[in-house]
Amino acid sequence: MRAFVFPGQGAQAIGMGKALAEAYPAAKAVFDEVDEALGEKLSDLIWEGDAATLTLTQNAQPALMATSLAAMRALETEGVLITDASFVAGHSLGEYSALAASGAISVADTACLLRTRGAAMQKAVPVGVGAMAALLGLDFETATEVALEASHDQVCQAANDNDPGQVVVSGHKEAVERAIEIAKAKGAKRAVLLPVSAPFHCALMQPAAEVMADALSHVEINRPAVPLFANVRAAAISDPTTIRSLLVEQVTGSVRWRESVANMAAEGVTEIWEIGAGKALSGMIRRIERSIACKAVGTADDVKAVTAATE
Repeated sequence: MRAFVFPGQGAQAIGMGKALAEAYPAAKAVFDEVDEALGEKLSDLIWEGDAATLTLTQNAQPALMATSLAAMRALETEGVLITDASFVAGHSLGEYSALAASGAISVADTACLLRTRGAAMQKAVPVGVGAMAALLGLDFETATEVALEASHDQVCQAANDNDPGQVVVSGHKEAVERAIEIAKAKGAKRAVLLPVSAPFHCALMQPAAEVMADALSHVEINRPAVPLFANVRAAAISDPTTIRSLLVEQVTGSVRWRESVANMAAEGVTEIWEIGAGKALSGMIRRIERSIACKAVGTADDVKAVTAATE
C-alpha cells in the first residue's frame, strides 16, 4: 500500500521544479496557473530569483505547493495517478499541496490560500517577538513538559512532532529560549533556535487562524480522491466540512507528523513517495517507521526513475 506526502516550509530552493517544467508540459502548466492566480511571475522567483526573497513565508508557501503539484502532474503524465495512493498527507503547508493534488481544492485557489496564509502568519506576530526551536533527542511527552515548564505567563507549545527524536517548540522568544535550557538539562542531544520568521503552530498564530477561517469560507472544497491524513488529528479524513475546519485549526495546532506516519503504517502503508522539493520528510519517515520504503520525487529524473521501477 502506498501513500503520497508533500513537504512543508524549509524545503524551498532556487531552481526547484524548473527541470520538471522543461520536461513536462503538464508540470509547466501548474506554474503558469499559479502565476496567473497570484497575478505575478512567481515562477521567475522560484527558478532564477533571490533565495532570501523565496524564503519569505508568503512566497515559499505557494512556491513549494507549485513544485509539488508539478511533480504530481509529471507522474500523471507517466501513468502514476493520485488514486494509486491509498492516502495523502502533507507537513504543515504541504497539507494544502496534498489537497490540491487529490482534487479537493483547485490549484488556483490553493495558491491564493497559501499566499494569504503566509502573509497572515507573518503579520500575526511582530518580528523578534516569537521564535521556534528544535529539541533533538527528546520524545514528544518530554518536549511537551519542557514547553509547559518554560511557558510561565507566555506561550510555549510543542508545535511539530516530527519524529521520535525531533520535536519543535514554538511561542514567545523568551519562553522558547527558556525551553532550550530546560531541554538541555533534561538530556536533549541538541536544542537550537530555528531560522524562521514567525512562531508557527502555536496560540500566537490565532490572528492568522481567523484570517484563514474567512479565506477558506469563500473556497470550494470537494471530497478528495483519496483520504487525507490530517496534521492535527493524525487520522484519515475525507469530509469537506471537516477538512475546512481542520485547516483553520492547523494554524495554531500541532503538526502530528510522527503519529500520522505511524498510523499510516498501521493501516498497511508500506511505501511512501515524497512529492516535491527536498527529502526532509523521507528522513523523518525512516526514523519513525523503518519498514516503510521511501522515494523522493522532486525532479524529472526522479519521475523517470520511480515510474520505470513501477512498470
